[in-house]
Amino acid sequence: MAEQGHVYTVDEALTHVGFGKYQCFVLAYAGLGWVAEAMEIMILSFVGPTVKSEWNLSSTEESLITTAVFAGLVVGAYAWGLVADNYGRRMGFLGEALVTAGAGLLSSFSPNYITLITLRCLVGVGLGSGHVFLSWFLEFVPPSNRGMWMVIFSSFWTIGSVSEAIGAWIIMPRLDWRWLLGLSSIPSFILLAFLGFQPESPRYLCLKGRTAEAHRALEKIAQVNKTKLPNGKLVAHRSTLPTGERAPPELVHLLSSNGGNKTTEGKSGLSLFLMLFSSKLARTTILLWLLLFGNSFAYYAVVLLISELSSLDTRCHSPSMFSHHPQDANLYIDEFITSLAEIPGLLLAAILVDTAGRKLSITIMFTLSCLFLLPLVTYQSNILTTGLLFGARMCVMGAFTVSLIYAAEIYPTSVRSTGAGAANAMGRIGGMVCPLVAVALVANCHQMTAVVLLVVVIVTSILSVMLIPFETKGQELSDTVDFTSD
Repeated sequence: MAEQGHVYTVDEALTHVGFGKYQCFVLAYAGLGWVAEAMEIMILSFVGPTVKSEWNLSSTEESLITTAVFAGLVVGAYAWGLVADNYGRRMGFLGEALVTAGAGLLSSFSPNYITLITLRCLVGVGLGSGHVFLSWFLEFVPPSNRGMWMVIFSSFWTIGSVSEAIGAWIIMPRLDWRWLLGLSSIPSFILLAFLGFQPESPRYLCLKGRTAEAHRALEKIAQVNKTKLPNGKLVAHRSTLPTGERAPPELVHLLSSNGGNKTTEGKSGLSLFLMLFSSKLARTTILLWLLLFGNSFAYYAVVLLISELSSLDTRCHSPSMFSHHPQDANLYIDEFITSLAEIPGLLLAAILVDTAGRKLSITIMFTLSCLFLLPLVTYQSNILTTGLLFGARMCVMGAFTVSLIYAAEIYPTSVRSTGAGAANAMGRIGGMVCPLVAVALVANCHQMTAVVLLVVVIVTSILSVMLIPFETKGQELSDTVDFTSD
């Protein structure tokens, strides 16, 4: 250990300087990225029913507005992940900062349905960079309390969701959906304004062989946090663990950056993608895709069900139950109330993530969400429905939060944004399919079928996370894939 005391890794440096003012600045910018994404996604709950009424759209055409955004997200999540892994995390921010800002504002001037669909699809492409903000912040956080800080980061999504619900409540009855679209693009323009001031991830710099730049970045963190770096020389990785022993076999695949043939720099997009299906990563990649698909499907199903169940007409239920129009204030009140469910969901996730671990936390919260959803297989009163969806959204949000943290942690730095981006892309497919399947079923008076389908998807996600062989709780982030144990 004496010899190894003269060198230190990025994780050891971050642990030494601690979480301080510098990381708070990083958190603020990364969090704003998630506020922007949440607002652009949540707006779909309000714009869809209103545009349908104004332009006399069919239920399928209404669903396609949401589907177009998620189609863009699928493309953007993968594309911006490749950009971030090849050219730096800051370049990955251009999605939300430039594409979403421009397309979001222009969509508020859409003269017809086709233009709206096209521009909202471009908004989705930009929003696909949202996971880069998560990966970027993750790489500045010390490993000891990473779970808690990542849950705090996820709370910015809730801030965006609640803000959009409040904005819709205020704007929609007084102005119209165009004003809501335009004003919702403001956070993306703020991201663009401050883009040039954001630092590159020292972990990414170290991986790319730019150790001197990484050291300067770490010195800046220590200076702002009023601490000092450990004595010695910064190195990209250690050939052995501090004890001189190899990592346990179950952690070698993904969580170890020790020794062996490392993933190389400058990989092409196809090479990085194919690496996700190497013998070390293939099983985890497939199971993670299933988990994120189910997560996204469940989350957006619960969100969109609020407006769908609120706007069902009397051919499905009696007038005394769901009698208000989609544009009535009750819809905005229901959306606002249920968006507040994400706050206790985040608190639950914060309690579980660093105690029960990532896998068990996801399993517990998904199981609870099923218990809240099952009573909805039969028609319930408006108040009970809102209460059950509040509980379901709370638990699904908690599970979704931990799943996104888990997805970013489990991949090494060399393919982190690509891996997390591909997993997010698969999740966005779940969000894209959701309005065409689950929500469409409810709109056509098949509520029981929709709820049963949603529960089946959640159970599949539970099985997927249980089969992933790695737990990242308390583990240092890895930088490369070790292929030596093949």
